[in-house]
Amino acid sequence: MLIVRPARADDLDSFIELARSAGPGFTSLAVPDSDLEARLKKSVKSFSADIDTPGDQIYLLMLEDDDTGEIVGVSAVKAKVGISKPFFSFKMLKIAQSSSVANRHFDMNVMLLVNEYSGTSEVGTLFVKSKMRGTGAGRLISQARYMLIATAPERIANKIISELRGQVDKLGHSPFWESLGRKFFKMDFNEADEITAQTDNQFITDLMPKYPIYLDLLSEEAQEVVGKTHPDGVGARRLLEAEGFRYDGYVDIFDGGPTMAAPRDQIRTVKDAHVLRVVEQANLKATHNALISNEQVDNFRAVYAKTSFENDALHLQRDVIKALNLKPGDKARVFATRIGTG
Repeated sequence: MLIVRPARADDLDSFIELARSAGPGFTSLAVPDSDLEARLKKSVKSFSADIDTPGDQIYLLMLEDDDTGEIVGVSAVKAKVGISKPFFSFKMLKIAQSSSVANRHFDMNVMLLVNEYSGTSEVGTLFVKSKMRGTGAGRLISQARYMLIATAPERIANKIISELRGQVDKLGHSPFWESLGRKFFKMDFNEADEITAQTDNQFITDLMPKYPIYLDLLSEEAQEVVGKTHPDGVGARRLLEAEGFRYDGYVDIFDGGPTMAAPRDQIRTVKDAHVLRVVEQANLKATHNALISNEQVDNFRAVYAKTSFENDALHLQRDVIKALNLKPGDKARVFATRIGTG
């Protein structure tokens, strides 16, 4: 059974392994081991904190194979971005160009450096080992974040975003960066990516152009990747779109990857999951496939399991109840689909 749980300090080696496997352009994992360790410690503190408003917290979730103890995936929720450092994006705009003398009337696409997402929450750091792709592991570690948010919405901002990795190859070549960023930063993509992950982003304020940039001035290759997702992130984008996230014209300033956004309370799993009393059922005649989590924060657990519903109760087998750190009679949150309906 795959179980989603809060990251622990002793997950450091596994966390480092996942980070090194992520590859170029995965900014949130492109940091030294010491930063990953600090992030783990911050997450442990965030989960245990007694708070009722979002702040500078991060909630790291690990996907563990209960049979082997192996950590096979990670995801995160940041309660607020733009607190310790600015959260820059390019906003895509259209400017009307018109000349009656030349008889020309057309729109031009421009990009403007903005900090408009500061104060929102962010879901990100979604990564699973390659051997787990196509198994439902990515969907579980992704969707579990929304169950955590539904359990404690007061810890999360009203709007949630997710940055998706743009077009960057295995060697760290980014068409968008080569056509734009390199001209202003005078450094390779990987170096800029590492600096932004490790510093307060002052170098972006210092070096990035402050005026609108006409998209047509970029190379054709760069223009084609604006708002496009890295091939490894296509599945993550589909999961976000299924939850109600939409691309609304903001892209990453380094690789041109899209930023998706959604109101917290309109996210499908947050909105449609409901809380029921747990009943142990040995000979379960399952009617639904379900994502199930407990109603705890510090001791959060989430799994996929088969279930049935009767008398406003959630019927589960003993091993599932145990995996959720629950006992019969406790409350669980469930997001279910009838078997055979997808």
